[in-house]
Amino acid sequence: YVTSLLPTCHRHGWKSPSIISRLVVEWRTRSGVDDTLDVFPSHGVGGMVGMILTGIFATHTINSAVTTDGLFFGQTGLFTAHLLGLIGAVAFTFIMAFILLKLTDSISKLRVTLEEEERGLDITQHGESL
Repeated sequence: YVTSLLPTCHRHGWKSPSIISRLVVEWRTRSGVDDTLDVFPSHGVGGMVGMILTGIFATHTINSAVTTDGLFFGQTGLFTAHLLGLIGAVAFTFIMAFILLKLTDSISKLRVTLEEEERGLDITQHGESL
């Protein structure tokens, strides 16, 4: 739940990001995905939302490095580029993570047996005793 506190570090508008982060953490908790440190809600969703919102709200009047205004200002080029970049990044990340997952699983099993889990991983994996 630390992810819902991160936006409070910024001096502007902490309520909306905190609410969004909290909702994503709740979704992740209910989904059963094993993400102990809430990396996806913190970095995945934050990065994706930031990428999309930059494509929507970027303007050259605030940042002279922006050569094309965002969707909110009537131009579609930057938003389209950000959307395509996001799709590419998600596809690349999914494919590479899947390949690395299968490679790692072929070398060393990723999931322990139910018996090992019930006995305790400190005992079965690390040789510790009670």
